[in-house]
Amino acid sequence: MKLEEQKTTGKPEKNEEEKASKTRTRRTKKDVDEQENIIYGRNSIMEALKSGRCIDKILVQKGDNEGSIIKIINDAKKKGIVVQEVDKSKLDTLTNFDNHQGVFAYVAAHKYYTIEEMLNDAKSRNEDPFFLILEGIQDPHNLGAIIRSALNAGVHGVIIPKHRAVGLTAAVQKASAGATEYMKVCKVTNISQTIETLKSAGIWVACADMDGEIIYKENLRGPIGIVIGNEGSGVSRTVKSKCDFVVSIPMFGRIQSLNASVAAAIVCYEVVRQRRY
Repeated sequence: MKLEEQKTTGKPEKNEEEKASKTRTRRTKKDVDEQENIIYGRNSIMEALKSGRCIDKILVQKGDNEGSIIKIINDAKKKGIVVQEVDKSKLDTLTNFDNHQGVFAYVAAHKYYTIEEMLNDAKSRNEDPFFLILEGIQDPHNLGAIIRSALNAGVHGVIIPKHRAVGLTAAVQKASAGATEYMKVCKVTNISQTIETLKSAGIWVACADMDGEIIYKENLRGPIGIVIGNEGSGVSRTVKSKCDFVVSIPMFGRIQSLNASVAAAIVCYEVVRQRRY
């Protein structure tokens, strides 16, 4: 009888332990996905060091002291930043087993900019404002890739919503290859109201959507803002109604859609082509 009791009481305890372990894993992943005060990956940390970002501490994997890791360690020491060697398992845990490339850093939360600061940046360069407005991008790899393309296309600022969208997390910074250190990003409460603000500042706003005019036929010169929609549902009807016109990318395959980051890059470089060539 006692043995039966031990079996029945022991099994639930094991199940509870397994459940607790799974919960801890989910919480760890959520924390990593949402934190904006950590970065990892060699390019991300090298660019953070170059840009003068405030870094509290850098962790490097024990025994990994070749190539760019040596440069990271030397640059960090020159700036008086603490560098600590840790086991790979420690970095795996901190990044929820993402590809950390043997280096991890605790940093100050990323600075977000205002619309006015982004407009002033364009003015200081004597260029027409060029903004990307992202409605609900949720995949950190998409946001990182978009920021990387935007930086290289000369975009003055990327606008993202505060809610139901990814922010400048560690995964975003790694996917951007460090571009987040140089691109001005603005978080806004309401995308529709922000479009009205941009229009009142003399900026034309175009929405990228399937039912628009072919992008190569539209005039994208001058002050411009481009709206890129959510990965699944695209641009919402409310936001679309606020835009001045709609543009589309021609499709010739059986799958009539593109990844959000690819679409953003194509549109950005069509603006570049029309402005410069």
